Amino acid sequence: MKEPMNDGVAVDALPRHVEPRLLAPLCLAGAVLLWGTSFMATKTALAGFSPMVVVWLRMTIAACMVLFLFKRIPAPDYRKGDWMVLSFLCLMQPCLYFLLEGYAIALTTSAQAGMISALVPLLVMMGAWIILKESISLRGIIGIAVSMAGVLWLSLGSAPDATAPNPLLGNVLEIGAMVCAAVYMVVMKRLSTRYSTWWLTGMQCVAGALFFLPGAVLSGVGPLEEIPFSAWCAVGYLGFFVSLGAFGLYNMAMTFMPAGRAALAINMVSPVALASGWFLLGESMSPMQLAACGVIGAGVWVGRRG
Repeated sequence: MKEPMNDGVAVDALPRHVEPRLLAPLCLAGAVLLWGTSFMATKTALAGFSPMVVVWLRMTIAACMVLFLFKRIPAPDYRKGDWMVLSFLCLMQPCLYFLLEGYAIALTTSAQAGMISALVPLLVMMGAWIILKESISLRGIIGIAVSMAGVLWLSLGSAPDATAPNPLLGNVLEIGAMVCAAVYMVVMKRLSTRYSTWWLTGMQCVAGALFFLPGAVLSGVGPLEEIPFSAWCAVGYLGFFVSLGAFGLYNMAMTFMPAGRAALAINMVSPVALASGWFLLGESMSPMQLAACGVIGAGVWVGRRG
């Protein structure tokens, strides 16, 4: 007899040398690497395209890949009323999430945006408290407060420059994007038991391509010969690997572990984002900004222990 379904695939249909308990951390590691470098890639793409065009291109590339592989994706176990939850899921991510993050990275540095992503596990905890009525400890509340104070310090201590014209507004928008991501993760866990993670990921990519099409048309694209080759490469990386691969890997991991444990892996996105921004874009932080990042990290650590 076959084992229960995970990700729309029977457990015994997985490769013999990959056990479910090992598959989850491998999927999370891949998602973290892709997400961590996505901030740097988005910053690079914005050198040639507007935020709306960048998001639409990456969503369209991913949607085309999904349509190409559609016949291989298991059909979902749809139930009456699911369309409302699915619509809300798409509204949170990719629609509002990428709308906020696209403009956030245009206004702040990729390193700062990546550091703010460390708030996601705590926001998931808060979302589970509000939406699912799960309990939250005093340490969790303190961790959230300390982390938010660190973000405020990081934002106020950042001076505008050519690569970050308005870091305060950019960081506020990035916080909004992380709130959408947290709500998405809480809702996603409920659906992952009946829907293939790749089906959900594909649905989000198609919804994102349609949602951002009007904005991309209104924004327009300048002369193609003036767009840097690096911007094209960045858009391709975001579409082929991040938009489909990262979300698909993360969604798959959540079918094998609790949402809270999966969300904790997001903590590793921040150091990957800092390193990629430093090595590949030449971004740097002042001692005060690094101290603020330390406060954010401390708040996340305290919240995790709560």
